[in-house]
Amino acid sequence: MWEILEWISWRGRRILFSGVTNLALDAKGRLTIPTRYRDRLEEVCASQLVITIDPDRCLLIYPHNEWRKIEERLAQLPTLNKAARRLQRLLVGHAHPVEMDRQGRVLIPPPLRDFASLHSQVVLTGQMNKFELWDEALWNEQRDLWLRETDFEALEDAPGLKNLAY
Repeated sequence: MWEILEWISWRGRRILFSGVTNLALDAKGRLTIPTRYRDRLEEVCASQLVITIDPDRCLLIYPHNEWRKIEERLAQLPTLNKAARRLQRLLVGHAHPVEMDRQGRVLIPPPLRDFASLHSQVVLTGQMNKFELWDEALWNEQRDLWLRETDFEALEDAPGLKNLAY
């Protein structure tokens, strides 16, 4: 079933990213995108990606076409709204376009590496239309915290999640 959904999304110029991959940044701060995504990223966005920050202290990596959709939504937010302006400043202000090279690597800009405390060991998580890039130790800590703090039984009654089965 997932293969069919993924294929339909790919044919429609969208990719559903999923999974957790432990990776290493090289000495220059480059991340090697897992092989399973490279051809699709080339097809969907000509290997053009946008990296920005997330308030949870990780980085968000979008295919360029998906980032354009986010940018358009952010541009429609009311500029007199303080929270909207802060979100625009954080996401758009920190956005860095990058290109995946022939070896599937992207350079993570130093200010973004510093923001997310990325050193050598990182975790790349697929999050449907984007990736999250975490410092491995912080990812493990956050994941364990989310598992402890989330009342999964209460989610059964949450609007929009009522029919979700996993």
